Amino acid sequence: MIAVQTQLRSAGASAGGWVRRSSYLQKWVVLGTVIGVIAGLGAIAFYQALQIAGDLLLAGIGGYVVPTAAAEGGAHGTGHFTRWWAIPLVVALGGLLSGLLVTKLAPEAEGHGTDAAIDAVHRNPRMIRARAVVVKMITSAITIGSGGSGGREGPTAQISAGFGSLLARTLDLKPEDGRIAVSIGIGSGIGAIFGAPLGGAVLAADIVYKDDFEVEALVPGLVTSIVAYTVFGFAEGFSPMFGYAASGYEFNQPVQLVWFAVIGIVAGLVGLAYSTTFYGVADLVKRLPGNTIVKPAAGGLAVGLLALAIPQVLGTGYGWVQISLTREGLLDIPLWTILLLPFARIVATALSIGSGGSGGIFGPGMVIGAFTGGAVWRVLETFAPGVPHSPAPFVIVGMMACFGSIARAPLAIMLMVAEMTGNLTILAPAMVAVGIAYLIVRHFDRTIYRSQLANRDEAVAARLKQGLPLLGRVPVTEAMAVPRLVLHEDDRLADAVDRLSTAGIPGAPVIDSQQRFLGSVALDDLQVLAAKDPGGTLRRRVDATAPSTDTAATLDQVIDALPATVHWLTVLDDQRQVHGIVAFSDIVRAYHRALRADARRMSRVATSAGIQDVQVGAGSPLVGHRLDEQVLPDGVIVVAVRRADAMLLGLGAVHLEAGDLVTVLVRPDQQGAIRPLFDGDAVTAQRTAAADPGTHPS
Repeated sequence: MIAVQTQLRSAGASAGGWVRRSSYLQKWVVLGTVIGVIAGLGAIAFYQALQIAGDLLLAGIGGYVVPTAAAEGGAHGTGHFTRWWAIPLVVALGGLLSGLLVTKLAPEAEGHGTDAAIDAVHRNPRMIRARAVVVKMITSAITIGSGGSGGREGPTAQISAGFGSLLARTLDLKPEDGRIAVSIGIGSGIGAIFGAPLGGAVLAADIVYKDDFEVEALVPGLVTSIVAYTVFGFAEGFSPMFGYAASGYEFNQPVQLVWFAVIGIVAGLVGLAYSTTFYGVADLVKRLPGNTIVKPAAGGLAVGLLALAIPQVLGTGYGWVQISLTREGLLDIPLWTILLLPFARIVATALSIGSGGSGGIFGPGMVIGAFTGGAVWRVLETFAPGVPHSPAPFVIVGMMACFGSIARAPLAIMLMVAEMTGNLTILAPAMVAVGIAYLIVRHFDRTIYRSQLANRDEAVAARLKQGLPLLGRVPVTEAMAVPRLVLHEDDRLADAVDRLSTAGIPGAPVIDSQQRFLGSVALDDLQVLAAKDPGGTLRRRVDATAPSTDTAATLDQVIDALPATVHWLTVLDDQRQVHGIVAFSDIVRAYHRALRADARRMSRVATSAGIQDVQVGAGSPLVGHRLDEQVLPDGVIVVAVRRADAMLLGLGAVHLEAGDLVTVLVRPDQQGAIRPLFDGDAVTAQRTAAADPGTHPS
């Protein structure tokens, strides 16, 4: 075995060397093809596992067969419950089995896998474990196959993203290449399982940010997605998931734009409700007593009871979307069910996945959007002019607008839904609905994927903060210096040049008559201006875009505010008056001082400290706090945090979570206060807080 491992490592090192020497085209054709093959095979494996689980659990034990999409046969299902009493029990059983496997084998497989993959892109593209991928596939098949409301994209995304992570580790890819490998894994896995390769390629570049686009992932994503789609299609067919829906639709009545705008408004609000409810339930479940095995079972039981009234909440729901694409099918569903179904699906998904079950939230989001569009059609169809005879255009646009907005990936979702329904002609009027829905969601700055960052600049800053966590603990006031020179807007250009040259500085802040900061000036620029107009003043020569920060900022925020071509900025107080100047050299010196102070603190504590392992309880006031927030009393230093099978260093950027096993160095006088603080013992914690108010976070 050791010999085999040695050979594999040698082969990986050799392949990694080839990748690093290869051109961009060679590298991503090879890596993209390999990731695409795994994505396609992973999609096939999960698709088959889901079919088996559904036949065994919901159909076999529960006696209920859900409708299927056109690409899966387009069956209408049983239509009624033959053993209604078994439905809640089967869904609860699925939650119980899923919770048991996740808790015992891979806790990080809990919830929806796409968000975990996005987190890996930003934090560490090598962090996805192979075990988590396997557990995710099995538990998601059980959760959804038993009737839980979830999507099949989460496991497929994690399979291919996990393989991209494995390549990053094995081939020792550069960080930027590792991030691309995981990103295109996400897109290709989702694109394959939904039969939407172009949408999957764009999704790889679109989904990791809320308001930006990872251009570097687009071309590799095209290679990976088409390979994954080809592999999956060879086994399962190449037909669009929902057939060629709305194939006869033509946009030829401008009044329809009004109704598509209505869909956009409603879909945006429903998307906000989806995100708020899902994470509200997930956060509530974490705070409730009980272990992670029982909670998914309780959530499944609640979903099963809800399904007795609204059976459309069971499983993926794609078959019900297929039915709603036809006039007869949608009219056969009672109006009250159509109106309630988007919200019932939201609740069912939150209970199934947010309680600790396993599955995707992408698919349910599109089902929610489909019935949002269907509900708008049912209401408008009876009286509004220009409403299409078929509900298909409204259902399709509802899918695009609802999930495209809350996933903050409107372009990718539009393309995916168009491919899934075999209809590109709907894109023109759909842009109105998607644009309005996206603006609504963006106004509230919400997303269904919490791991998304705003843009590439924020991603760079986050990686810097993670690598140098002390930056977030040092206030700018400890690094700044008193400015050697502050100029006034009425100063003459020639005088300003003389004063800057005498002080030997490249620039200075400029203030107005009220001592408020206006901007800054640079010596090089002023010398050119003064030669042309020596008697002119600084008033119209000030750079109002010059960077500044406030006295409450920390060094990581200062670095984030510094443009690449500027090496200093002005520190302002609440009245925008100049409080100091901080240069990059000041930041470096302050960081070194903080490092030395931490080393001295460690040496003082370590001389008499003992080591304790304490677990963070669900009721601990430390849950959710970062280590650099100084939530622990003096004399306590966190050495490491064990979370599931992962070991994290005790860095400032680490958030404490319930269940974490924390190794701490503790001085003898603090040993009695530590365990109740971590356990969350209310009585002891109150006494400790009274004796030492600094023990607890405010």
